[in-house]
Amino acid sequence: MANLSKIKRDRMIEFLEQLKKQHSDDASIRAFNEIENQLRDKKYGLVWEEHSEQVDDTLKENIPVLVADKERRLCKDKSLPWNFIIEGDNLQALYLLEKTHKGKIDCIYIDPPYNTGARDWKYNNDYVDGNDVYRHSKWLSMMKSRLVVAKELLNPEDSVLICTIDEKEYMHLACLLEELFPTAKMQMVSSVINVKGVARYKEFARVNEYIFFIQLGDAEVSKLSLSEEWMGNIKSSGRNGVRLAGLLRSGTGSSRKDSPGCFYPIIFYKSGKFKKIGQVLGKEESRDSVTLADDEIAIWPIHKDGTEGRWMYTPSGLAKLIEKGYVYFGKITGDRMGILYAPRGVQEKIEQGLFKIKGFDDNGGAIIDDSEYEASYIPGNQWSIPSHNATEYGTKLIQDILLSKRFTFPKSLYAVHDAVRFFVASKPNAIVLDFFAGSGTTGHAVNLLNAEDEGHRTWIMVTNNEISEAEAKEFEQQGIKKGDKAWEEKGIAKYVTWPRTICSINGVDVDGNALKGDYIGSNIPMSDGFNANVKYLKCEWTPRKPQDYLLSNALGLHIKEMIELQYAIEIDNEKNVLILNKADFKNVFGDKKTIDQIENIWVNQNIVFNASELKMLKSKQYKYIPKEFFGQELREAAE
Repeated sequence: MANLSKIKRDRMIEFLEQLKKQHSDDASIRAFNEIENQLRDKKYGLVWEEHSEQVDDTLKENIPVLVADKERRLCKDKSLPWNFIIEGDNLQALYLLEKTHKGKIDCIYIDPPYNTGARDWKYNNDYVDGNDVYRHSKWLSMMKSRLVVAKELLNPEDSVLICTIDEKEYMHLACLLEELFPTAKMQMVSSVINVKGVARYKEFARVNEYIFFIQLGDAEVSKLSLSEEWMGNIKSSGRNGVRLAGLLRSGTGSSRKDSPGCFYPIIFYKSGKFKKIGQVLGKEESRDSVTLADDEIAIWPIHKDGTEGRWMYTPSGLAKLIEKGYVYFGKITGDRMGILYAPRGVQEKIEQGLFKIKGFDDNGGAIIDDSEYEASYIPGNQWSIPSHNATEYGTKLIQDILLSKRFTFPKSLYAVHDAVRFFVASKPNAIVLDFFAGSGTTGHAVNLLNAEDEGHRTWIMVTNNEISEAEAKEFEQQGIKKGDKAWEEKGIAKYVTWPRTICSINGVDVDGNALKGDYIGSNIPMSDGFNANVKYLKCEWTPRKPQDYLLSNALGLHIKEMIELQYAIEIDNEKNVLILNKADFKNVFGDKKTIDQIENIWVNQNIVFNASELKMLKSKQYKYIPKEFFGQELREAAE
């Protein structure tokens, strides 16, 4: 079949080549090449009008740096790793994270703006609403630039990207993810977040959202012990909760002719007690050829429609199962009986001692006790879990902590907890990133996971410090502008993310009162809080080509935060030490009492040390400050 588009494209490109010969000036050639590039651009997939952002323009002339907020720091246990809240544009923060965490992130969970047309997000400081004809392309441009960097951060061998979205952009997002992650496994889950539904004008109410799981490398969904609310959707048949299977084969390969060696009678006394296994019938033999005693009845593998089927096992295989007590005979009804058996997985758990046999029934079937065994499951892709309700366990939970409505449409804590847990349950030291952090649910969820299984997972949350449109108008009327303290203190990062995080860690609300209730599923009192450390970093800028000072000196002031972020530690000048110059060296090694406490030393590569100084450094197995932090920027500045 002819590719008509290609034929037309080739014809246009051929005509361009002719024009190039007729118009060979530089301006014409550049124009022809631009036209040709557009013609040769991708012809299948997601196509949209790409837009630039102010942060892109700022990045051309400035370098992002991190500055620690000395007033916002919480240390519960110095022996534990540190978590980080980063305030700033997430593209600005991702630029820095690519230097510290390239290929190291185990799980990214993001809940980006849903682009509903309700002025719920900004592009270049302007709210995007339903009247903006470019709102879809602006959203896609924004997402692509961030997902491109996110891909670099994920561990290519084993990691997952989890992204939630609703019906407004889920089709576009799916195409974008397939384009950016062509070799990854991608699955979409539909999750109920509000049973009552969120009203849509002249449309069906929305009760669910979609969750994309992008699995890189060997990443896989872990089998987990699931709560009662999850188990409601997982069917189970058997005795004492043990899943049994039917001896009569169903589905493909289930007829007599498919396996003649599995067509035979099972003989019972008319009282229903098992007697013996009959002989296999030849291909042409009729069931009527089998002679029974007066007190016997034969049960054959016959389907409900009357056709002849087959048993799952040959006579010898079935005999071994019966001998071990792995077959269960039901009641005789006419010439039929339900016969179940313990499948291989159940047999293995019995033989491994995970399931106990308490005795046997009248027909020798084992009475299995699985009460001490915690079964693991992988659920389906339709989630209707009560604790995922965003109103009850998102909005109301945050209000209980912050004692006011400071954030709209937060995620249920347990919805995030469960989504992440399927991929990091077996990774107690996983690094989890959320660069659309908002209210801070992801950090809260990871802290809860650690409390449940004594893990040491760390999290990094990135959020801007925007205020609502209504609050902005109110401030402007009062003469308060962006950058003023009153404005900044009402921003998401400082007014929601940070207080929610420290309150949940301390187990109190913003007034200092103990939180009430337990965390669902784990029965951990909320008032217990979490054993976790957190620092607050802010993204700022420094010019790429300063005129009145050395760039290396300016960037040196921000190395400390980069090392802390990369290693999830705190440079405390006791256990972890940074040496930027000879004065730092003298301070560190000048006091013999403190030398023994040092565990890690990072050193500026530009310092020249003598043999004696190098010997002291080597005794502490020093490390150089990584070149990838700002090496490229310094080369560009010719330093």
